[in-house]
Amino acid sequence: MSKGQGKDIAVSKAQMGESKSVPSNPAKKMRFTSSSEKDPSSATFDGVTKSTRGISTKNRVVKRKIQKIKHVVDYNKSGRPHGRASIEMQSYVGVLARTRVPLVDKKWTKLPKDLKEQIWEVVQMTYVVGEGGRKMVLSSAAKKWKDFESTLTRLFLDFVAVHSEQSQRREKCEYNYRLSRKGYVGLEDQLEETTPSEEIDRSLLVKKAREDKQGNIPDPKVAEKAKLIISLTDSVLNL
Repeated sequence: MSKGQGKDIAVSKAQMGESKSVPSNPAKKMRFTSSSEKDPSSATFDGVTKSTRGISTKNRVVKRKIQKIKHVVDYNKSGRPHGRASIEMQSYVGVLARTRVPLVDKKWTKLPKDLKEQIWEVVQMTYVVGEGGRKMVLSSAAKKWKDFESTLTRLFLDFVAVHSEQSQRREKCEYNYRLSRKGYVGLEDQLEETTPSEEIDRSLLVKKAREDKQGNIPDPKVAEKAKLIISLTDSVLNL
């Protein structure tokens, strides 16, 4: 074998070794770092993670403020703020509006001026806004405060509506039981432990579920039904 052929064989073996080290299906070996690995509850059945936007607190901005680092807000030719610093500042203004301004039955124009001035001063400590920035910042804070108040009002009204509907439905229940979270399954387990020799049927569970801690049924209507159940049960057993 010549030296040239030996070199060719060595090169081909090296290439074959490299090809073996590469997986045949890279897609099966790949792992994607996502929020689903940290929080399994956020994963969906089709493998696509679905994240929802929560309330922003802008901890990074607060950290920069402590370090006395300011970001410069840029403006376009029309004089409107734009860019990454502007977007971040708007989110931070929303945080300040939600946390520093109380929810009161007043318009923004009727709120104390010192509250608005505090927002402006905090923004100045974190961003270089430029001339005319105060009006822009406070207008943004006013809108975000109104939106936050409107959202809370809507959620509260939805809760009141649902609560009222459920209360009306609850009032229609005539034969209420007193098992709470224990339920019939828990009651049955309890009866099996306390009275193992007694046969536990459905009629007994219905009666026991309406009794208080002293073994009495406070509601006269329910007590009457319980007596009827007992009499019917006894008549069937005596057949």
